[in-house]
Amino acid sequence: MNEQLTKSLVKNSVSTVSLYQASDTGEEYDVFLSHASEDKESFTDALCNALTKAGIKVWYDAISMMWGDSLRAKIDDGLRKSKYGIVVISKDYIKKGWTQYELDGLFQREMTDGKTILPIWHNITKQEVQNFSPTLAGRLALNSSSMTPEEIAGELKKLLEMVDRKQEEQNNA
Repeated sequence: MNEQLTKSLVKNSVSTVSLYQASDTGEEYDVFLSHASEDKESFTDALCNALTKAGIKVWYDAISMMWGDSLRAKIDDGLRKSKYGIVVISKDYIKKGWTQYELDGLFQREMTDGKTILPIWHNITKQEVQNFSPTLAGRLALNSSSMTPEEIAGELKKLLEMVDRKQEEQNNA
């Protein structure tokens, strides 16, 4: 490799690392978006965009992870720093190992922090969800077949505002 190309690659790598370190400041998220990668194009990319436009801070792999990151470490960090986990349950979701890892982390958080998991059913039946996880099937869920990503973002915005009001009331009491 020629010297000029090497210097250019190193300079760009340093810029990327500096940018990444500046953006990795321990930011807290309103929601962790747990999904199967197969659902990105059909739903989760649009949901992430709608949530972001609504002013909701989203941990989403496509925007929260960079080349070379440790999947496990970044997912753990995102789960730890998020108030809620939206779980987009689909046929692909229930087949994957990484989604099960994320769901296990969210259930663990819920054991100590209270309600954490916000399920959305995406192209899946109640029976399929029941077969996968009776505890998830028993929760009130939103459904991508009856709500747009913008409507779902609106519901989350209302939930976050209600929780913020309750915390403010408790702090003032």
